Amino acid sequence: MQEKQSHAYMTLSKNKIKYIRSLELKKNRKAEGVFLAEGHKLVGDLLGHFPCLLLAATPEWFASGKHSSQLPADEIVEVSEEELARASLLKTPQQVLAVFRQPVYPTDTSVIGRSLCLALDGVQDPGNLGTIVRLADWFGIEDIFCSPNTADIYNPKAMQATMGGIAHVKLHYTPLPDLIQTLGADIPVYGTFLDGKNMYGETLSTHGLIVMGNEGNGISPEVSRLINRRLYIPNFPAGRETAESLNVAIATAIVCAEFRRQAPSL
Repeated sequence: MQEKQSHAYMTLSKNKIKYIRSLELKKNRKAEGVFLAEGHKLVGDLLGHFPCLLLAATPEWFASGKHSSQLPADEIVEVSEEELARASLLKTPQQVLAVFRQPVYPTDTSVIGRSLCLALDGVQDPGNLGTIVRLADWFGIEDIFCSPNTADIYNPKAMQATMGGIAHVKLHYTPLPDLIQTLGADIPVYGTFLDGKNMYGETLSTHGLIVMGNEGNGISPEVSRLINRRLYIPNFPAGRETAESLNVAIATAIVCAEFRRQAPSL
């Protein structure tokens, strides 16, 4: 019989609460090299994938059986709902929060030549970013290359929106023009444009880079000139007056779905 891991009921100190809440700011997350996750689904998905420095949860969470009896965390604290609420960044705290170490991934551009990858050019809304990570996980895309002005994936709102997808998707922040220029001329680099070719009439590749642009301005001119496969997501019926554009996360879902529909069965 597996021995149950002990955890002590204790009050979170004011300094510990201040530290947890400080992780709402990027400069503090970056300085510490950590990020905050909240809720049993997100925390549960990330435990075992990233080093956990602190886990604080209510007695109800520990008693729920929704986790391994041996929690891989350096510090485990059982707290009341009131104490958790003081530390939480959520309007409605969800029984558990945890502080994880940010992973560091090597930027290997060769992956673009053998698998489908995403590139995000100035996606600034944390909710959109997190949703795109969730979509990438669903469609089996393991690497996303982000311009430096793309939102921080460790923003708490972005992290919540990933729904745990961040455990399976690696993000690399790097200047996209430099990245694309290192690729061979035979590597397809896709982007969506109003003057692109209807993507439903195109033969799409099983590898390469799909670039998605900023919410308001689309793909930047510096990146746009390097794209060698210009696609268009058609509206229906053709020619009807519609909204000016699609939300970037919705557009990403539509594009990824078509790429995977055309891909041979794995």
